[in-house]
Amino acid sequence: MYKSSKQIHFENKILDLLTGNALEMTKSIFEDEEIQALQDYCNNVSIKRLGFNDHGPVHMRKTTLNAIVMFKLLSDNGIKFNLETEGLGKAEDSLIGVILAALFHDFGMSIARENHELMSVQLALPYIKKYLEPLYSQGMLKTKMAVQSIAVEGIFGHMGTQRIHSLEAGLVLIGDGADMEQGRARIPMLLASDPKPGDIHRTSANAIKRVRFEKGETKPIEIRVTMTASVGFFQIEEVLFPKILKSPVKPYIELYAGVEGREFLKYL
Repeated sequence: MYKSSKQIHFENKILDLLTGNALEMTKSIFEDEEIQALQDYCNNVSIKRLGFNDHGPVHMRKTTLNAIVMFKLLSDNGIKFNLETEGLGKAEDSLIGVILAALFHDFGMSIARENHELMSVQLALPYIKKYLEPLYSQGMLKTKMAVQSIAVEGIFGHMGTQRIHSLEAGLVLIGDGADMEQGRARIPMLLASDPKPGDIHRTSANAIKRVRFEKGETKPIEIRVTMTASVGFFQIEEVLFPKILKSPVKPYIELYAGVEGREFLKYL
């Protein structure tokens, strides 16, 4: 099973952050050849056929890494996730749902761009069931079904076109929008020749140098976006900022963006 060096890099970073059931489940997913083939084909459709940016295994792992880092920042600040506040699970159960949603959220790109989040749910559900089954005994059926629903909500809501209500799903929404660094636009930029629809997304993403998640001064999460040119503000204002505004995680976020060497703009 071929994996790029960048994919392996993100997989190792993800695994380093995990323990217990979340770690064992994620290892198994990373070793699943069928999932790898499907994610590779998502990129074939997205980049080669449609001329969009990366929607394949690297993007899905970067989204997952973003979501896990934010999850831990919230958890370290004593924020309880919906499964715990509703008496249906623990923090690890919420994390498992977030990981499943983030790793599978773009499966629908293997078919089409329009409404791909809805097709992703259909394609991902058998894999969600497969990887939850060994983690939850029959006596934990309510928790298992709640985690399954959280994972589906995260996939369903990742485009910001559908209203979501859980912190868990909100992390996937923002984690997806925050994958904007230059590497995501590299392949389509290299393949591009004549101008075509979607070029502004590639150009603006290519101007994003870094996206960092840290503990904020007044809120649990600070997102700081550094860019090399002002065209990167398009990516902030058309992709990331609207997703944060629609996320249940919004009250816990500070967002800053700016061109390297200049004053940063505070959005939240």
